[in-house]
Amino acid sequence: MTPLRRAVVWVTVSVALLAAVTGWSLYAVFRDRSYPSTQTQVTVQQGATFDEIARSLAANGVVGNVLTFRTLARLRGQDTAVRAGEYRFTAHQTQDEILRALVSGSAQVAVWVTIPEGFTAAQIATRLQEAGAGSAPEFLQNFMRNTIVVDGTRTQSLEGFLFPNTYLVPLGETPQRIAELFTDEFFRQLPPDAADRARALHVTVPQAVTVASMVEREAKADIDRPKIAGVIYNRLRLKMPLQVDATIEYALPAHKSQLSSRDLQIDSPYNSYAHAGLPPTPIANPGRPSLEAALHPSKSDDLYYVYCGNGRHVFAKTLAEHNANVARCLR
Repeated sequence: MTPLRRAVVWVTVSVALLAAVTGWSLYAVFRDRSYPSTQTQVTVQQGATFDEIARSLAANGVVGNVLTFRTLARLRGQDTAVRAGEYRFTAHQTQDEILRALVSGSAQVAVWVTIPEGFTAAQIATRLQEAGAGSAPEFLQNFMRNTIVVDGTRTQSLEGFLFPNTYLVPLGETPQRIAELFTDEFFRQLPPDAADRARALHVTVPQAVTVASMVEREAKADIDRPKIAGVIYNRLRLKMPLQVDATIEYALPAHKSQLSSRDLQIDSPYNSYAHAGLPPTPIANPGRPSLEAALHPSKSDDLYYVYCGNGRHVFAKTLAEHNANVARCLR
């Protein structure tokens, strides 16, 4: 066979192979409906790459070939367009249909939502709406009207008991059911000695959660959480006003980075400058470290604290010592 004839044969074979591969790929992407064989749900983890998503879909029988699916997404520039969450795929779809359902969100049945420690019920409601889980006003209404029983005491609302965590929140679910996700997690995370510790501190468990909520909003470093809790309990024992700025902010209609003297005179049961004792409800939703601090406060005679920069507070037993700390820390 002459070199020219061999070249022609190789070109012919190559073209035939390319045509076969192209035909097979087009069939796999646009015609093959053998996957998934039944309705299938797959969870896309937060931070997952598209390659990881494709492998997960293949492992769960949603797509038959990872290579063609990844290639399709990259050719369309859609390999970064898939949101984390849970997806439900009906049986017998093409890869093209699967990709479109992923990117459009039409197959999504749940979305990951992260609730940071210290968020209020209002902030959680807004976060849920931003994630597409429902209406913020409806969530907030549910959070503020519903109650739960904690160690025999009924709460006034769900504020303080919507535990901060990352949740896979079902789309289209009722605010009641989504609230239960958060409160169920609160009961799972509540320290097992909570009831005994609260009684030893002469408070109910919901009142200890109120202390934890103030600690959550005031503390910046974990090491200071038990110390701040200790100051709160010391003031309660002496019937001193708590004078916790975070309670004032909770009563204000909008966040303020710095309170004014007029703010400190606001007519509200949450004004801990004007009213002795705990505020009527928690002022935020505390995480586990703040709950632990509220149940295991530091033992000291400290009655004052002030933020001194670098994430730390300084503490004082007397007003004179506190004023000196204020002058030093706020200069």
